[in-house]
Amino acid sequence: MPRTIAERIDGAFDELTPQERRVADFVLDHPGELAVYNDSEVARMAGVSKATVSRLYRRLGFSGSAEVRDHVRALRSSGTPLGHAGVPATAPEGVSAVLEAERTNLARLLDGLADGVLERVAAQLREARTVLVVGYRNGYPVALHLREQLAQCRPGVRVAPQPGQSIGEELADLGPGDVAVLVGLRRRPAGFAQLVATAAETGAEVIAIVDPAGADAAGTAGTVIECPVDGAGAFSSYASAMSLVSLVASAVLAGGLRAGRTRIARIDGSYDRLGEVETPG
Repeated sequence: MPRTIAERIDGAFDELTPQERRVADFVLDHPGELAVYNDSEVARMAGVSKATVSRLYRRLGFSGSAEVRDHVRALRSSGTPLGHAGVPATAPEGVSAVLEAERTNLARLLDGLADGVLERVAAQLREARTVLVVGYRNGYPVALHLREQLAQCRPGVRVAPQPGQSIGEELADLGPGDVAVLVGLRRRPAGFAQLVATAAETGAEVIAIVDPAGADAAGTAGTVIECPVDGAGAFSSYASAMSLVSLVASAVLAGGLRAGRTRIARIDGSYDRLGEVETPG
């Protein structure tokens, strides 16, 4: 049986009755709606009978609307872009929903940084011999941004993997006194748990930045920071992860302000000599 309801519809579409095709077309056009609507609501919006909806679900291999809702929610939790029920994101109400979702995510992130977690992580990053920041897929932009911010504060920060490169040689250089920051956000690669375990075996301090569903995969890390990524739209939101980068880098700089300012001044001087960064007119 194909994995998603859309794939199941594609495989069975030629065998559907005209009424079942009306339901199938509604499902394909509104996949996110199925997470909240029952048979009667889908039937009303598709313009068919409730029996037609139930018959289509059974033909697709589902026992009923409850299993379909669970199926769609599981897809959404895995990061599959489905869309959400409700007003369009471009409507004022949709924009408000996005803002509220981001506020909720940031509040949950900050709750997880209580009890000295932020201060401990900042101290580890400030005092480490070297810092390796690793990110794949959606985690790579976050890892790259963290590396760029930390590099303003201290030397010896690198990001991996580089394009076309493997990760083994990067981990081989780690040892006690080093810190590895591993970013594994929805939808992380299947081998993320092994990456965390291998990094921990080097003796380096391991900090894992994950979405809540990735906490188990990051279990062998010394510190696990959860960044909620649920959004009000079809796609996951990584605003909380980017905010975490700003918080962590600022805390690292604040703990070693004099050395950090000296390094920032040297970097700015290099920018000026090379003409790399525009200056305000």
